[in-house]
Amino acid sequence: MAEVMWPDEQLVAAARAGDVESITALVSGTHPHVRRFAYSLCASPEDAEDAAQEALIILYRKIGTLRASGALASWMFRIVRNECLRQLRLMARGGEPIPDASMVSAEEAAMQRLEGERVAVAIAELPLDQRQVLIMRDIQGYSGRMVADRLGLSVAAMKSRLHRARSAVQHSLRDGLDPRAGCRG
Repeated sequence: MAEVMWPDEQLVAAARAGDVESITALVSGTHPHVRRFAYSLCASPEDAEDAAQEALIILYRKIGTLRASGALASWMFRIVRNECLRQLRLMARGGEPIPDASMVSAEEAAMQRLEGERVAVAIAELPLDQRQVLIMRDIQGYSGRMVADRLGLSVAAMKSRLHRARSAVQHSLRDGLDPRAGCRG
């Protein structure tokens, strides 16, 4: 399977400057990454598709507000994460409308911080080799080939470590375990 690369910084810079063709290419180029990330975070495939779609709409509308071309991956992942959380809150409220996202309550902000801390703890507790691969691939957005090359691994070894890392983090978050307690199974 061919490795899908994030759009290069020149394309991102042109899109930030308002070039319509670049914006269109940027949206289509980021779609596979955004979709994959949404599937890993959202509660259902339908929610993942909705979150990915919303993230791409936001990208299209607000690319000019992106401060640095190199921050595209983290910006998109944050948008997807926020959309998945929004959908989760909507489900928890039985489908009630959600207040404007700019009016986040202190309780919601605290919950988001706690969830972020849980994820950070789960990642920090991974073995170094798994943590490096996970951060480079899923957070920094490097391609699989680039991660493998930078760490001196085969692509297969990189994928294996990435799978183990993702599984460990998902297990920790799903079960609500504190990974520091050594309760992995």
